[in-house]
Amino acid sequence: YRLKDWGISRQRYWGTPIPMIYCDKDGIVPVPEEQLPVVLPDNVSITLTGGSPLSRVPEFLNVTCPKCGGAARRETDTMDTFVDSSWYFYRYTDAKNSQAPFDSKIIAYWFPIDQYIGGVEHAILHLIYSRFWTKFMRDMGLVANDEPIQRLFTQGMVIKDGAKMSKSLGNVVTPDEMIARHGADAARLYSLFAAPPDRDLDWQDTGIEGVQRFLAKVYRFVALTPVVSGTYAPDYAVADLPSALRKVLRKLHQTIRKISEDFKGRWHFNTSVAALMEFLNECNAAQESFTGNGNAAAPAAFRAEIQRKFVLLLAPFAPYLAHELWEILGEKGSLLRAPWPKYDAELAKEEELEIPVQVNGKLRSRIVVPADASEELVVERALADEKVKAAIAAKKIVNKIFVPGKLVNIVVR
Repeated sequence: YRLKDWGISRQRYWGTPIPMIYCDKDGIVPVPEEQLPVVLPDNVSITLTGGSPLSRVPEFLNVTCPKCGGAARRETDTMDTFVDSSWYFYRYTDAKNSQAPFDSKIIAYWFPIDQYIGGVEHAILHLIYSRFWTKFMRDMGLVANDEPIQRLFTQGMVIKDGAKMSKSLGNVVTPDEMIARHGADAARLYSLFAAPPDRDLDWQDTGIEGVQRFLAKVYRFVALTPVVSGTYAPDYAVADLPSALRKVLRKLHQTIRKISEDFKGRWHFNTSVAALMEFLNECNAAQESFTGNGNAAAPAAFRAEIQRKFVLLLAPFAPYLAHELWEILGEKGSLLRAPWPKYDAELAKEEELEIPVQVNGKLRSRIVVPADASEELVVERALADEKVKAAIAAKKIVNKIFVPGKLVNIVVR
């Protein structure tokens, strides 16, 4: 990058003092290291009359020249705050060090930073300055790393009424207001669900209301018929489950897989929330199995597993509700220390697939086949479909294109 000269001085009180002294005899003299850091005075008046307020504090301004011992004056400009933000994260790792900016051994342990999340407006100032500062400290021997950060993720803006949220535009939706009306979990969940994190979020009040209704459904699903810890036998046989409950179990493991993968780096938490909503719909489709008695009820161990793993999956997105439901389920241990659920690839596998059928590249029908169906069976089912038969009537089949698990394309002329 073609960095240009950077004027770092500011005529402000609040900033890091520039440690230089002006002497009529010796010129510009650095403050001796044993006198660092230069500390801002407390007795300063902010008058807004021009120039640095520090220039009107005689006990700060007037000093002795370190070289000749004569009268001198201190630099009253302070550094631009971008100077501090270019390296403050290094200082965080060794904040109580009074002998040096930081211990290089501590820096070697913590750096480079694994992940930086910030606004795109930082990319051309703060982040470039941070990289420059790191390379400068590397050349000085203070750090060994070449770059401060390994990965960068820039999140989108929040848009309201067609414009970026701004106090000056008067279109700001305050978190306090949303929390008071809808609860903290609904506000958080809507922010995650409304858009991928790298895209702008178009804030809609009706959207957060929909999320609030979803959370109410979650509460009812668990709290109305909780399977309390210690009240059930721990095992059940998957093979004995009816088809509807096998679908619920399959959706559970698909949801665990989906959210776990989203956490590994995609960070598209909107799809994670959508997966939770789909999972709840699948559970509600088998509602009698969760709320019924006798033969209609699913095994208690099955219901307990579904409820607990649902709460664990919900916890990163709606922690307050998740903690409450965890207690309702009679769990004594901390939800924060409960292990993250793991998915079983076999249980997540679909038993049946819906395959689109095309004729000369145009969609004509869809067929349902076993997930492990052979090419011969899929093509046979496709050719037997009434809509496909009508589309290829009186035509010659010249090719049959089969993409496993994806589609069948019948080429005719």
